[in-house]
Amino acid sequence: MARPATLAEWLGYLETLHPQPIAMGLDRVSAVARRMSLELAVPVITVGGTNGKGSTCALLEAIHRHAGFRVGLYTSPHLLRFNERIRIAGVDATDDELTAAFEAVESARVGAAADAAVPLTYFEFTTLAGLSLFTHARLDVLILEVGLGGRLDAVNIIDADVAVVTSVAIDHVEYLGATREAIGREKAGIYRTGKPAICGDAAPPRSLVEHAAAIGAPLWVAGRDFSYTASGTQWRYTGPGGSRNGLPYPALRGAYQLANAATALAAIDANSTRLPIAAGAVRAGLVHVELAGRFQVLAGRPTIVLDVAHNPHAARVLADTLGTMGFHPRTFAVFGMLADKDI
Repeated sequence: MARPATLAEWLGYLETLHPQPIAMGLDRVSAVARRMSLELAVPVITVGGTNGKGSTCALLEAIHRHAGFRVGLYTSPHLLRFNERIRIAGVDATDDELTAAFEAVESARVGAAADAAVPLTYFEFTTLAGLSLFTHARLDVLILEVGLGGRLDAVNIIDADVAVVTSVAIDHVEYLGATREAIGREKAGIYRTGKPAICGDAAPPRSLVEHAAAIGAPLWVAGRDFSYTASGTQWRYTGPGGSRNGLPYPALRGAYQLANAATALAAIDANSTRLPIAAGAVRAGLVHVELAGRFQVLAGRPTIVLDVAHNPHAARVLADTLGTMGFHPRTFAVFGMLADKDI
């Protein structure tokens, strides 16, 4: 059978390869990765968490790019175009680059023997495509966002040099468990022995702390090992690498973004011997970071706010941030979410 030719055809084809849209586990994706001989000889920062991981990834990308590093970024899901998921040096992957990467993954997935084909989910297949592009992109640093959970997520086939868990809250209970302890255990699965483990949650579940200790991953926890203090129009970060004073507020709106920014700076501190970043680059990255759908206020009238809040923790943050806006006589909420959420 002829293979798909366009990006749209490929994306439609990927939805047919596995009977389930989500199937946790690393065996399938690892098997295909071995066939592809993927090698990433650059520092890798893996970012997981219930909320805040997209913002933290965007902050890390912006700061590293302003420091002059060539950055690869893998995120999900996309909002408008699939190409948003894979960025190299600040530019989304092109349709041609993606279709070539899909061809490479498909050749490895099918294999040489008639019975060698490995069923991959949409996310597993596209993760391998991204890793294939990153392998040949001459990167200085790679930032990987976890899709779901951590321990059994496809990006976890790559060993992180620094692993970040931004927050732990209730979401995806059918896959991760119904308690913070169960979810924390899954998210801590991205930590690696002897490698810095960052937790942006000031009250981490005991399961996360115990897992880091059990594998010998040095754990930095928000409020204990690193912190931030807001003062007027500036803020201060303090961590194991020292303090950064007089920082501008992130261009991402909402007071909660300071916690994400501090978590990103902790990850930068943890990697400073390999990728040193000057104060000017930190400031420039904070000022110029962009990310759609995180309390995004559109230009013009009426005031329109777009936000991807999709679980109770994120909804509370959205409500708090709306409460800080100027007075509006009426607010209309247009709301939609998947059926697996607690509406």
